Amino acid sequence: MPASVPPSRRLHRAVLAALAALALALLPATQAWALAPAAGGVPPRPQAPAAPDPSLQAHPLTAAPGPLDNPLKGFARFYWPGSDQNTGYPHSLTWSYFGLSEVMTDPADCSKINWSILDNALNEIASYGNQAAVRFYLEYPDGSGTHPANAIPRCFDGHVTYRTNTRWGTTSPDYDNAYLLDALSGFIAAFGARYDGDPRIGFIHLGLIGLWGEWHTWPYDTDTSGDSYPNYMPTDEHAARILRAYDDAFDQTKLEVRYPDSAGGAATGLDVGYHDDSFCFREGSPLAGVTLPQSLGGASWAQLQRALAVGGENKWITSSMGGEVRPEIQATAFASWPGGSGQVDNMKACIELEHTTWKINEQSQGYAAGDPGVAAAVRLMGYNLTVDNAYFKDTASGTTNVGVKISNTGVAPFYYPWTVTLGLRNTAGTVVKTFDTPWDLRKVMPLKIRAFPDWGAGADPTYLDYGYPQYFQTGVDLSGVAGGSYQWVLRVKNPLEAVSANARKLRFANATQGADGWLTLGPVTVGSGGTDTSAPTTPGGPTSPSRTSTSATLSWTASTDNVGVAGYRVYRGSTEAGSTTTTSFTDTGLTPATSYTYTVKAYDAAGNTSAASAPVTVTTLPATTTGLVLDDFDGDPAYPSAALNDLGRWTGGNCFLNGGGSGTVSGGALALRYDNCGWFGSDVGTGLSAYTYLVVRIKGAAGGEQAHFNLGLGGTTKLFADYTLDGGGHPAITTSYQDIKIPMAANGINRSSPGQLAMGFWYGGNSTVTIDSLSFQ
Repeated sequence: MPASVPPSRRLHRAVLAALAALALALLPATQAWALAPAAGGVPPRPQAPAAPDPSLQAHPLTAAPGPLDNPLKGFARFYWPGSDQNTGYPHSLTWSYFGLSEVMTDPADCSKINWSILDNALNEIASYGNQAAVRFYLEYPDGSGTHPANAIPRCFDGHVTYRTNTRWGTTSPDYDNAYLLDALSGFIAAFGARYDGDPRIGFIHLGLIGLWGEWHTWPYDTDTSGDSYPNYMPTDEHAARILRAYDDAFDQTKLEVRYPDSAGGAATGLDVGYHDDSFCFREGSPLAGVTLPQSLGGASWAQLQRALAVGGENKWITSSMGGEVRPEIQATAFASWPGGSGQVDNMKACIELEHTTWKINEQSQGYAAGDPGVAAAVRLMGYNLTVDNAYFKDTASGTTNVGVKISNTGVAPFYYPWTVTLGLRNTAGTVVKTFDTPWDLRKVMPLKIRAFPDWGAGADPTYLDYGYPQYFQTGVDLSGVAGGSYQWVLRVKNPLEAVSANARKLRFANATQGADGWLTLGPVTVGSGGTDTSAPTTPGGPTSPSRTSTSATLSWTASTDNVGVAGYRVYRGSTEAGSTTTTSFTDTGLTPATSYTYTVKAYDAAGNTSAASAPVTVTTLPATTTGLVLDDFDGDPAYPSAALNDLGRWTGGNCFLNGGGSGTVSGGALALRYDNCGWFGSDVGTGLSAYTYLVVRIKGAAGGEQAHFNLGLGGTTKLFADYTLDGGGHPAITTSYQDIKIPMAANGINRSSPGQLAMGFWYGGNSTVTIDSLSFQ
């Protein structure tokens, strides 16, 4: 069964859309749609690329279906803390809301921002190799379940007038208030200063204004002529101030606003894309689309009709188009691909005319892996890049040129200037030399675009030539490369790789594309360029981020080499424990409670070896006679900076009053100070069928804290005081440490699929609990 969208949001959004459609349908067109059409039309084609160097040999590459989980395109799933984010249909994006009050936490000073809840989420999302799409809001009917309904910061109190939206039961601040506008502008500036260009974030929805941050306050909106509701939306001037603040604060990370005509269409002249969160839905009687323009059966308020009216239908050339597949149709949105049925509009037309890059689609987790309609839609969304030909000399030495011709069969460009790197791979399969290029993938525009019927370019569907197979060429220096046979390879560096080893690789729609990100271009023979006698530099470190009773994991800083580092050899004492081509290694088969000393040496393809690194001594844990340790907070891994528990899986916290929101580790124990707010989570990720008890070694500052928080594990969440212990008793926290042993089966905990251990401090208490360890026995 497909997973559902958060129920309160799905229901309210559906009701809102239906009632809004009815209200607009009852108004004359001039009232429901006041903006006059603006200039748009057929966009001029970009400049044609240069021709390949005729002295280079052409090497055709075979096309293949593009990957379904390429970064920064396709579907996004909702962020659920502690849950496996890579289940269901392939995707590379994770979506999350955040209440402004969750970061603007000082009741007396709106300039003080606590970013811990956002950072913790971004770190967890990145740990799965995904990039985040995020939005901050002030009002969210009934809350999201993990974020508050009223997210107005307390520092607004006494400065900003609050109104009640009786339709949704939300508190709506005066969005025209000078204090509010100053505070939001200051927040946006701080947001951009900290996160612009952060590789963990792919897209930011402007949010902040209106219900769910969606830039509407229906029915308290700008249309007051047909109802008795006052207008709670800001003036266009004030809304445009928020748009400009975002545009000023973010030069790198892509921004999106809900409607093309928001703030009187102010986004048209800014680097801000659009975010259609009712994508390709049809509603009303008779049914009318809320994405496609009126010329294709859409309503007067449809997203693309609004874009046409402000001349924004070609915004996609520089700005991303995101949003959400309307929740009511997510399960069947692609069942009639390329068309639609019932409330699903013509899906291919929606994607092609909007130039969709990504959409929230929580119910995509229920799609069949081999569904051809879904696959075709995902490949059409955003970029779909194919290297048609590579150009290089079959035999080369010294300085030589290498070129590629890249085509885009998607509907949008790639929006980020990620580095494109060429490499030489030797016959052993090792990339021994790399060359960063100045090539900019943002120039690779879609080969064809679909014309709006409004342009008068022909009957729908009419496809116009737009982009070109883009040619890139650069010179490389092969001096120092040992003569022999190699393959030219190419990859695109996802900046998230610097944060997460699991970062998605941008891959091309080619048969020779490897899962490691390298695309094979073809063979080359490198002539004698001199003998390489230079050894790599000494590896930095190493450190040991995790260990068990029988293994030790090491990591170190990479070496450099004049040609290229081929790999690393890891030594346990004077014995080689193994080798690796990455900067980490796990040594297994060790003896419990024993100390081992390790060093690392780098080597290159010519056989040159570096000096040994500084040594690191690792002591394995005692034999697991006491069970499985989830976390003993002994500083290895370090909490919260490593974001890993003793099982090597994600852990973190937010909203606590100490440790920047995460709690503080001292003396081998985690202290969590709270005042009716706090969340701690630690992923288990392994079966617990061999264990009977969850053991929480804990004490409280005052005693009696068992009624202040819940604990969730394996599908069961209870107030800590409500768990049943052997003999029928219940947990009681005292001021001294004690091992509280919770029988898992008796309390309904699924030991086969425990998921995440989570603790929520939302029950009105304020105190400090100190956790010495979490384990299973």
